Amino acid sequence: MEQRENRSAAYYMRALHRDVGFFVVGLVILYALSGMVLVYRDVGLLNSEVQIEKKLSPGVDPAELGAMLRIKGFKPGKVDGDVVHFREGTYNKATGLAVYKMKQLPAVLQKWVDLHKTTSAKITHWYALLFGGMLCFLAISSFWMCKSGSGAFRRGIYLTAAGVVVTTVVLLL
Repeated sequence: MEQRENRSAAYYMRALHRDVGFFVVGLVILYALSGMVLVYRDVGLLNSEVQIEKKLSPGVDPAELGAMLRIKGFKPGKVDGDVVHFREGTYNKATGLAVYKMKQLPAVLQKWVDLHKTTSAKITHWYALLFGGMLCFLAISSFWMCKSGSGAFRRGIYLTAAGVVVTTVVLLL
């Protein structure tokens, strides 16, 4: 039986970095694509118009409709008897039926976009934590890819510092 060499921490860190990195590649590609779609959410990139019928409690105050229907920038318009008009549709105070149009992403893409907006109340927050943890591991373990003191290691330190500076400048703009 062949005797195993004493392997350094750097050896194991490089192996872990490689394996975690390959696993994360698929996650990063999908997460990055949905993030790029989110950048253009204000212009409705890839959105299509969908008619929604939602049953609410009868007699809802028109000022509260926007929050109940989750419509940003909601402004109630004229009222014709029991019907409250708003830019996206109508709400009947007598029946509680709201009929309105919204722009939505395709369902599959919407699921990925929802991961960017996850909260601790949703089960998907574990995915976001795991993904963030793996990305942090990849960032930190990259310092074991080169011998400390080498030119490549110093270059890595300079590039890391540049990344921190660029991010700080962008956040301050």
